[in-house]
Amino acid sequence: MPVLQLNKANFKQTIESNDFVIVDFWAPWCQPCVAFTPIFEAAAEQNPDIVFGMVNTEEDPEISEYFEVTKIPGILIIREQAGIHAQVGEVGAPALEKMIEWARAYDMTQVREYYAQQAAETK
Repeated sequence: MPVLQLNKANFKQTIESNDFVIVDFWAPWCQPCVAFTPIFEAAAEQNPDIVFGMVNTEEDPEISEYFEVTKIPGILIIREQAGIHAQVGEVGAPALEKMIEWARAYDMTQVREYYAQQAAETK
C-alpha cells in the first residue's frame, strides 16, 4: 500500500476508518526526515495491513500542534484511534520494524475498557 499524504482534509477520516495507522511527521528542510522516507515507504510495502501516512509539518502545522510534535522526524503509532507510541528522532529500518512488531502485539484491552467507560459516563 502506498504511503498517504495526510493533511487537514483527510487526517481525521484516515484515523477513524483504519484500526492501525503509523504517521511520520516530517518537513522538506529536515534532512533526517528526507533520509527516512525510503525506510518508511519500504515498511509500508512490507506491511500492507497498516496505513502509513506522512504529515508535512510545514504545510499542516495544525496537525503537529494538536499532537504536540515539537521535534522532527517524529513517528506516531495509532491503534483503534488511540496513540500508543510516539518516537522522536532518527529511526533506522530495524528500529522501525521492532516498533511495528511491538505495536502489533500491544494489548488494546485497557484502551478499549477506558473508551467504554468514557462512553458510559457521557450517557
